[in-house]
Amino acid sequence: MDKKALFLDRDGVINADNGYVYKVSDFQFLDGIFDFCRLACSKGYLVFVVTNQAGIGRGYYNVTDFNLLTRWMCEKFLAEDISISKVYFSPYHPVHGLGHYKKDDYSRKPKPGMIQQAADEFNLDLSVSVLVGDKITDIQAGISAGVGRNILLASSGSVRKKIACINVSSLYGAAEYL
Repeated sequence: MDKKALFLDRDGVINADNGYVYKVSDFQFLDGIFDFCRLACSKGYLVFVVTNQAGIGRGYYNVTDFNLLTRWMCEKFLAEDISISKVYFSPYHPVHGLGHYKKDDYSRKPKPGMIQQAADEFNLDLSVSVLVGDKITDIQAGISAGVGRNILLASSGSVRKKIACINVSSLYGAAEYL
């Protein structure tokens, strides 16, 4: 277990969170994401995406739509010399999910399922890994999984002080914690 990981939430960390983003035309990369990930790769981190995608469970879009956008996103990272090792997603919602998507699945953050799956599949040492999220549920998942450094990317200080994590206002600010 000598590999370290950088876990990134998608909406709000990789791209602007414009609500249930599933089309390329609505996807806007956040300033600094490529520089941040290149730095992480240069320091030996494997890059993973761990994202709740309740829009699937709610019926706003489907897994095919998500996979098409994910493939495009990963190609954009590759064009920037960054390899995303794997994208994990949870399509469930415990209240608003439709059909079999209506459940409180272990993969859905704040539960640590996606992170633990990556650790098992890639033999990761979570204690030396980093997670960057924009919601408290992201940070809770990282803490529950045993991720060593959990970084909350937020512009407001009101909620973020209620949980033990590193607080930054930009991805450039997060770079010093790699």
